Amino acid sequence: MIETPRLILMPLSYDQVLKYALNDNSLEQQLNLNETSREISEELHEALEQTILPNIATPGRNYLFSTLWTLIWREEQKMVGDLCFFGEPDAAGEIEIGYGTYDAFQNRGFMTEAVGGMIEWAKTQPGVKSIRAGTNKDNAASSNVLVKNNFRQFEETDTVTFWRIYTT
Repeated sequence: MIETPRLILMPLSYDQVLKYALNDNSLEQQLNLNETSREISEELHEALEQTILPNIATPGRNYLFSTLWTLIWREEQKMVGDLCFFGEPDAAGEIEIGYGTYDAFQNRGFMTEAVGGMIEWAKTQPGVKSIRAGTNKDNAASSNVLVKNNFRQFEETDTVTFWRIYTT
């Protein structure tokens, strides 16, 4: 668990990710949280089934680099968003981060704060030298999260900008 000024960032266990995927507030009940209105995008649903759940079930893997981390707003005791890494550090020591804030909680700085907390955590993890992220060019809010956390652009396509921050 990671704590920031307003948030608790909690890595979910395999069983908790299953409850998260049900989207029936059973996870909130288990964690003694107030219910949150959230939707699971088709992209996230696919990632849960094809990548996240299989990876966290694989023995010998550090599940913290593969699981979904939920963002809990302490003041309201509600989940306000999630983030994840896309696996353990590669040969160059790079990890990739993805994130999303639930609609009702956008534009409050929660994700900027959460990504900042994850950067600090990543700095303490052996083998992590940099964090990468990709944002759709039409998603200014997502790009702003990265800019505010000192990521720098390093590549772009017609639709996606790629960002990186070094942790060492």
